[in-house]
Amino acid sequence: MSDEYLFEHPGRCPICEKRVTFVARNPWFRDNLLCPGCGSIPRERALMFCIERFLPDWSRGHVHESSPIERGASIKLRGSARYVASQFDPSIAPGARGAGGWVNQDLEKQTFSDNSFDLVVTQDVFEHIFDIDAAAREIARTLRPGGVHVFTTPLINGTKPSEPTAIREADNSITHLVPPSYHGNPMSADGALVTWHFGFDLASRIASVSGLPTIVVALDRLDLGIRAEFIEVFISFKLR
Repeated sequence: MSDEYLFEHPGRCPICEKRVTFVARNPWFRDNLLCPGCGSIPRERALMFCIERFLPDWSRGHVHESSPIERGASIKLRGSARYVASQFDPSIAPGARGAGGWVNQDLEKQTFSDNSFDLVVTQDVFEHIFDIDAAAREIARTLRPGGVHVFTTPLINGTKPSEPTAIREADNSITHLVPPSYHGNPMSADGALVTWHFGFDLASRIASVSGLPTIVVALDRLDLGIRAEFIEVFISFKLR
């Protein structure tokens, strides 16, 4: 092991598909166990592993990714000939194109037509949504029969019930139930407010409100660079 890194391990990256040595300078592997080939982190590799496993022909289908980032799985997903990226900017009209070519979409109230996509991807997005039930129903509406929603969100509460950390009131003001915390947000330097602390019960809630059977996949594959905290992958299936 070199003096430069705290941890190194050889393997194959599920995203760039290269033989690499995964490296980390920090023991918080979720954000720091990197693939030097594509810059991906463990949750992105877990997500891509699940996409390839459960929808192996994804690249020939219609793909919607909400809030993509400029590395790893998001870049690979653009390889679909029918890839659509969306961000949410309340200052422009729903469905309008942003400067980066993305489509403006509020996941709770989407402008996409019914049965538009074979695959919907959200990477660490759901913990920033106020009305997760509405978002789940909208994703179900926009999926085609046989389509899947594959997503990550940190299960901070583990086996405890999910709980909101902030509520949007009728006048659009926000009531904070715990001291506010924020994650990085490509649309705002202020970050994205964390609105939920999820537990494993999120899977049954999504199935109940959307009609999409939902499973949670927990992976520990160091040979694929998939080892870290809170990297479970949710997969929701539209059966018909």
